[in-house]
Formats: sequence, C-alpha cells, structure tokens
Amino acid sequence: MKFLIVDDSKTLAKLISLKVETELKIEVDVAYSLAEAELYTQKNTYTLAILDLNLPDAPNGEIVDIFLEKKIPSIVLTGSVDKVFREQILKKDIIDYVYKGGINDINYIISIIKRLLKNRTHKVMVVDDSSVFRNQIKKMVENLFFQVFALAHGEEALLILEQNPDIKMIITDYNMPVMDGLQLTEEVRKTYDKNQLSIFVLSSVDSPEVSAMFLKRGANDFINKPFSKEEFSCRLNNAIEALENIETITNYASRDFLTGLYNRRYFFNTIEPYFSNAVDSEEEFVVAMVDIDHFKKINDTYGHDVGDKAIIHLSEILRSGVQHQDVVARFGGEEFCIVLKNTTRENAIGVLERIRQQVSLSPLMIANQSEVSFTISIGAALEHEDTLTDTINEADAKLYQAKSTGRNKVVF
Repeated sequence: MKFLIVDDSKTLAKLISLKVETELKIEVDVAYSLAEAELYTQKNTYTLAILDLNLPDAPNGEIVDIFLEKKIPSIVLTGSVDKVFREQILKKDIIDYVYKGGINDINYIISIIKRLLKNRTHKVMVVDDSSVFRNQIKKMVENLFFQVFALAHGEEALLILEQNPDIKMIITDYNMPVMDGLQLTEEVRKTYDKNQLSIFVLSSVDSPEVSAMFLKRGANDFINKPFSKEEFSCRLNNAIEALENIETITNYASRDFLTGLYNRRYFFNTIEPYFSNAVDSEEEFVVAMVDIDHFKKINDTYGHDVGDKAIIHLSEILRSGVQHQDVVARFGGEEFCIVLKNTTRENAIGVLERIRQQVSLSPLMIANQSEVSFTISIGAALEHEDTLTDTINEADAKLYQAKSTGRNKVVF
C-alpha cells in the first residue's frame, strides 16, 4: 500500500507525509507539481492520493480529473473558500474536500484515512430499482473504500445477505418492485438487530410519517432525496463507527482478554439455548474439554510470559482446527472447552485427534529461536447428558482419564 501527496507547499506536504508514515505506517511519495505527480503514477500504483487544487502547472484543479481518470481515489486539499468552485469539485467522485487551514485540518485528513482503511473490511449492500441511482450510490460508497453489493430489489437483497451474513450495512430505497424497502427492513430485523447491521433508507417521499414508520420498524437512519454527498458520507462513516464501537464493547464482555476466544460467561449464555434446541431437534454435537499437559512445568521453567504464549499458541490451533459454526472458549488458566456443532461422532473424533497431533508437532517459538514443545489432553462427551453442565462434567471426567493414563491423548 502506498499513498501519493501532491502539494506545492513543501512544508505542508512533508508534514502530512510524516504524520501518515508515523501514525499509519504507510509508505508515501510526495510530488510538488502535476508533472512530477504524473511521473510518479507512471512508475507506481497508489491506494490513495491527497491533491492540492492549486498547483503551479494546474492552477484550477485540473489534477482532480486526471487522477480520477487514473482511478486513484483522491482527497482534495484547498485554501480556497469559493463556494461555487467547492460545489463543482464535490460533484466529482472524490472522497472528501478539505480546507488546509492548520494542524486541525491535517489531523482531520489522518482521521479520514484511518476511517477509509477500516472501511475496507466492511461489506455494504445498496438496494434500489433505479439502475442509474443505484450505480451512483454504489460509486459513492466505493469511494469510502467499502466492499459493495448493488441489487435491484429486497428479495434479491435477502438472498445476498444469506450468502454474506457479515454484511454490516444496507442502503435501500423505499419504493421498489417485488419487495420494497419497508418489507426488506422488517425481514432483516427478524435476524439482525441494530447493533449488528445498520439500515439506511433513501427516499424521495418527503414525509415525516414515512421516516417515522421506517425508524419504528428498525431503520437506523432515513435520508430524503436529493441529499448532500458530504452529509451522506459522514452519516455512513458515523454509522459504521458506531457498529465498531458496539462490537468492541461486546467483545470486551464476551471475549477472553489473553486469547481473544470466547470467555466462560459468553459460552454458557450462548450454548445453553443451543443445547436445548439441539437436543429437541436431535442434532448431533460433541462437547470436549482441553488442557495443556504439565503446564506448571512450562511456567516454572520458562516463566509466566512463555506460559501465556503457550496458551495463545494453543488457542490459535484450536480456532483454526474447527468450523466457523463451532464454539471454542477459554474456561480459565490452560483449560478450554469446544462445542462441535451438527457433526457426527466419527467426524468429531477426527477433528479432536488432528488438533491433538498438531499441538504435539507445532512447538512454540520463543526468543533466540528456541522451541518449547508441549502436548494437550482432550476429554469428549459423544453423548449429551440431561443438562449442559452435566455434559461438560462428563467431558471433564474423560479429560481426567486422559491425564491419569499418560496424557497427550483423546479420551471419549
């Protein structure tokens, strides 16, 4: 990833470059004229450009059109306060228009870039039956570095959402054939709440009753057409940031601080209802307890820091060794619990045995290229008991059996 800054003010260009390189750890090239910028773009590929509108060889913002033709996403800098000129530039497919008045404006640029880099990991769905408007919105959202799906109606949107459950935002029109925006909102809210997926409604129906109806049915925001591109971008960025903040808070409450795996409380809150549903529907599942063999010896020999690294090392193997629907939780210390969902006994035995073998064959690398080898014991309950707690206790009894009969084994 590399950025290009184009500004005839060497002081300002170097200051922005320094902040980008130090705060974001991103390589930056600096050009002081359009001609110099052209030479750079012939040699390199850029993820983002920061462009001054008034250059010695391009005094009227000509560089913007040139960079858009090269399909380089661009943030525009200017010292001009001409409102007409500003409106003309904002009609182009730029990311943002920033006045270069002082250090606060530079900090704002850095905050924009940080937001854009985070946006790259998020999926957004645009739903509108008008192909012209749909493509306009799609381009605006892509300019914010989101991954975008563009669809014509709500029924098609639900299908894509089913295939991509990690979509974070839906931008939908109100009036559409097959399934309109209100029906789409109601259907989505049956599965996703506002803290999981944000719904934006864009509509030319300028009515307080309509916007209130959408907000009551689960929309996060309602924007009347036509709207300002700047306002639209700010609202989208604010919405995705709110979802990220909620996710962070949720993770603090549900994740183990050392490994990032689920913690004991989250495990029981999630698996208790799953256990009941699985028993009622006769879905096969397996509960397993995992423990590091001779963990005290690792701590005594290498210290608690290495002990923590061993726990993290094991957690990564456990996480990668199961399917996405399975649950892995750290119960405390060196003890973990795994629930393998919707699986046969034979498959579960294979999964747990592969995990055991991988741990024994994957030593932890520490300082000075030293290796710390360790093994694990696993106890698994192939049959469920009357309650989740009883089933875990059964797996724990099998774990004790594995420990007392030699360790480094799986007992069912």
